[in-house]
Amino acid sequence: MKYSAKIVWQKNPSEIFTDGKYSRVHEWQFDGGMKIPASPSPSVVPLPMSDEKLVDPEEAFVASLSSCHMLFFLSIAAKKKFVVEHYEDNAEGIIDRNAEGKLAMLSVTLNPVIIFSENNIPSLSTIDAIHEEAHDSCFIANSVKTIIHINSK
Repeated sequence: MKYSAKIVWQKNPSEIFTDGKYSRVHEWQFDGGMKIPASPSPSVVPLPMSDEKLVDPEEAFVASLSSCHMLFFLSIAAKKKFVVEHYEDNAEGIIDRNAEGKLAMLSVTLNPVIIFSENNIPSLSTIDAIHEEAHDSCFIANSVKTIIHINSK
């Protein structure tokens, strides 16, 4: 399978560019027609050359790991006949220097809160096992060096 994204940036006519004071706001375009305005994080590129309201690559990375985990969790729960009514994750990523001294997303912590149908609520050990299977199945998690923690509740 092949996946693609088109990333588009355009210099504003009034910007000099070579002075480094140009906008880094850009757009992510996907095959289904979705267009997402994006920007570097203001912690990486200062305002006004970035836009804190837009999604940045670091947030997208964390969201991608969380989303992949959630989709596998839901699939596994359904196969085990557990009905998930609501799934919410306030995932967090930590960037710091790695062993080589380079900035990297060292860890991502998933904090899923899951509400199951009251008719069939799995035990905490079953929920942990589903999380473990979801993590092992997530091809995004399998593609990165980042340490991924799951705080199961």
